[in-house]
Amino acid sequence: MLEEVCKYIDDMVDEWNFAALKRRIEGRSEDLSLPWASKKVCPLIPSSSSFMCFKKVVIRRDMVKNITELRERLDVIAVKKDLYGLRPLVRSGDRGTVRLPSTSLVHEKMVYGRDTDKKILVRKLMLEVVQVGPQVISIVGATGIGKTTLAELVYNDNLLKNYFDVRVSVWVSDDFSPATIANSIELKVLLNRLRDCISGKKFLLFLDDVWTEDYSKWEPLKESLNCGDPGSKILVTTRNERVARMMGSDEIHYLGRLSDEDCWMLMKDIAFCGQHEEAHQEFEVISREIAKNCNGLPLAAKFLGSLLRTKRTKQEWESILQSVIWEVHVSEAGLFPLLFLSYKDLSPVIKQCFLYCGVFPQKSEIVVEKLIRMWMALGYLSQTERMSDLESRGIEYFENLIMYSVFKDFVVHGDRVYCKIDETMHDFAQFLKRTKSQDHNHGVNAKKKLSLQDYSQPLVSQAQVYRSLICQNELPSERFYVITCLRVLSLCECDMQEIPSSIEALIHLRYLDLSGNGSITGVSESVCKLYYLQTLYLSNCWLRQIPRKIGNLIYLRHLDFSWNSYIEELPEPICNLYDLRTLNIAYCSRLSRLPRGIEKLSRLRHLPNDETEILHQIPQGLEKLTGLQTLRLFHAGKDWSKLGYLERLDQLSESLELKIRLHDREDVNEARKAALRRKINIQRLKIYFLDAMRRTEGEVSISNETMEALQPSPNLHYLTIHGYKGTKFPAWISSSLSHLKVLEFQGFSNITTLPCLGKLPELKELSVWVMEDLRSVGREFLGIEGNTDGSTPSSGVVISFPNLESLSLRGCPNWEEWEDITAEEEKMGSLLIMPHLKQLAIHACRLTQLPHRLLRKASSLQHLTIERSFNLLEHYGKNGSGSRFLSHIPHVTVS
Repeated sequence: MLEEVCKYIDDMVDEWNFAALKRRIEGRSEDLSLPWASKKVCPLIPSSSSFMCFKKVVIRRDMVKNITELRERLDVIAVKKDLYGLRPLVRSGDRGTVRLPSTSLVHEKMVYGRDTDKKILVRKLMLEVVQVGPQVISIVGATGIGKTTLAELVYNDNLLKNYFDVRVSVWVSDDFSPATIANSIELKVLLNRLRDCISGKKFLLFLDDVWTEDYSKWEPLKESLNCGDPGSKILVTTRNERVARMMGSDEIHYLGRLSDEDCWMLMKDIAFCGQHEEAHQEFEVISREIAKNCNGLPLAAKFLGSLLRTKRTKQEWESILQSVIWEVHVSEAGLFPLLFLSYKDLSPVIKQCFLYCGVFPQKSEIVVEKLIRMWMALGYLSQTERMSDLESRGIEYFENLIMYSVFKDFVVHGDRVYCKIDETMHDFAQFLKRTKSQDHNHGVNAKKKLSLQDYSQPLVSQAQVYRSLICQNELPSERFYVITCLRVLSLCECDMQEIPSSIEALIHLRYLDLSGNGSITGVSESVCKLYYLQTLYLSNCWLRQIPRKIGNLIYLRHLDFSWNSYIEELPEPICNLYDLRTLNIAYCSRLSRLPRGIEKLSRLRHLPNDETEILHQIPQGLEKLTGLQTLRLFHAGKDWSKLGYLERLDQLSESLELKIRLHDREDVNEARKAALRRKINIQRLKIYFLDAMRRTEGEVSISNETMEALQPSPNLHYLTIHGYKGTKFPAWISSSLSHLKVLEFQGFSNITTLPCLGKLPELKELSVWVMEDLRSVGREFLGIEGNTDGSTPSSGVVISFPNLESLSLRGCPNWEEWEDITAEEEKMGSLLIMPHLKQLAIHACRLTQLPHRLLRKASSLQHLTIERSFNLLEHYGKNGSGSRFLSHIPHVTVS
């Protein structure tokens, strides 16, 4: 009831503010009328000042009426609060749920599927580790998965009983304080002081169900445990990986779900306890089907077993099979004791985020980014001021729910992360939502996709409860506009011909997703009247033009036009969206320029523009967007944008692709102004030089200096350089890229040899493509600073390319020499060359012989491929059959 009143208040305030906002945006005084007041005014009365005064009186009278009704409802709630003795919730570690502590006793015959886990943990607990203080081993897993049961099995293992001098078991749960745990230990070992109990003894301490992430509570106890003998261990069970890491776990054992077979064995043992085998043979087939509803959770198997013990007929068993197990009417203690405990541990806002998961069709694939923006639209992310950025707060909440095993099956496609909601958690969320809401939604099948095709009242009720309507591949009834309370509306891939004009009635809407409707060619004015919109997805449509009135959506934070290949320009009023954080124009292949006033988007953080190949005109105002984090492609050159626009964009992250057309020495200055070295969050950098072949001394000098000026951050992981026309490599290529993992050179001219790359400590892949003037690869390539006799001047081990796994040189038609190491160097045990090389590919070169001694040093080489290199083919024969040298390489291809 209180929740419904809160929604009512929210809607009422929303409508009042919307009317004022509409008047301000549209600039027409008659738009002050509110939705509930507009029908009271006769449209035949001409507009005048007296009429406006009359309208205001009507509006205020309606407001007074609504407020009076609201006060009456609040008074009823207050009376019920006192009647039931309700008090405000105090969250000082108390979740309001009582759970009996574990006893460290468990019947091993009633445990299935945990033999391997038990053996692994027993072995780890008996493993001697040299360290100060006891070793911490944690069991982490979802609620109800059997962490405590497994830990108790391990704790009571006969091998451990004889191995440890003292074994102590403590149930921790909510109240994790050194005093409480110390008192528990004192009672168990009959001593008053903890140090006296364990001093000079090898002990095993079992801490069950640890929740707190507060290190200050753990540290005093940890210090008091350092007096035990070497080999002492602490076994911890927790649902939260962060807890395990806070406690300094040396080993984390992630506990998985049981198989359907193990769940069935556990369930039937409880269901047929005390009965003869023949009594339940006729139920085996149906019981195996029921066991599949356990989703690998021992807790669910135990509950179903207990439930089925009271069912004697096959019809009763079939009834259980055909129902959704979470819809069975039982108390919290009977059905979800641990799930409720986990749920109550969540903060109020994260509870809302979890409950919302029930709106999605079961097993549907969810885009994490969109889910977080739905939470934002529903107001879940604005109830705390701890974090200023709503998207970051949403990620924090999402990660919290991951810790409680709400999400699974994560897949990454490009920039997006997809996942699914765990089936058990999905049903639990729907169960809770149905229990909380006293409406007609109780009869809705939990696994039915939300749709208004039949316009049934239960489905409307569900949309009203969640304030959300999610449709996919089917278009809802035209009458869906009557659900005016909607905050979230998703109509993805519904084969819409156009955006219905009735959508403008959804004045509360914050989130609208129209992606994948290929027949939509324009954004209707009805969308531009949804003034409260925060998120608008219009990706993968056939949009031709964006209306200027889109600038009226002043609360937009996320605007997605990606994959609209017909959009040629964005309207200037789009720069009025001062709160915009994301403007996605990726794969808008015909977009040629950005609005001139882009500098007004001062809060813009993400401007994904992948594959916008003709987007050459980016205004100078871009340089004022100092908070920009995402910019994938930037064209620079005469009559284009200038590299210097990037100077102050030091927050750029992930990947950046530069396409540069050099013209004169001013381009060198622009490259220096770009200050790539300061952009420490960029991990992938691609530099493409688009200018024509340069041969004059001045032009080559410009290329050399520009390349030197484009020095990236040492944090770079991937670097591609394409079309470089200089005569030498920049000095930074071999000295400052300490974290580089992948390096690729393509289409170079005027380069005759490769630089010193052997010292790059993290380099795993090196590719050289189409380097026509490459003549030789010398010993400087290896990074070996040797004397004339081949000996190394420094003591200790020298490693060249310490982590290189793949080396590829293709399209180098003039490459005819690869300098080998000396015989003395080959014998040196202190000299290692490419110790992890697995693949070597050589294509289209003039080499007559490979560096035998060098490649013998690369003893891990598994695959050698030689293609269209006729001198090598003649020397080694087809598939290397003519050379004993190649016989030590498992896979050789010469063609």
